[in-house]
Amino acid sequence: MKANNLPLIPDKKYFSISEASGLCTVKKHTLRFWEKEFDLLRPSTRRGNRRFYQREDILIIRKIRSLLYEEGLTISGAKKKLTSKAFSKSSSSKNLIINDLEKILKEIKQVV
Repeated sequence: MKANNLPLIPDKKYFSISEASGLCTVKKHTLRFWEKEFDLLRPSTRRGNRRFYQREDILIIRKIRSLLYEEGLTISGAKKKLTSKAFSKSSSSKNLIINDLEKILKEIKQVV
């Protein structure tokens, strides 16, 4: 499945693990594993250790998914790419938002 087939991210502040899983088309146990592997991915937790993801977390998950599933990188290769100077946390979220907006525009143009 290509990145442009991912669902649009709703305008919400927090997402449950089930919502994040659906938005990124990965299983919940995969998200929990990625949280242990990738330092950038740290959702806030509430009572009972329930995870709540924010928009930036969803974008990071989509980037990790793209690196692993579409580019074929290993976990360690994806970690290196995410932690490299070319992909700092602030620039990554900006780049991911721009990519997300470009995908939305393409979808709108296809509908119209």
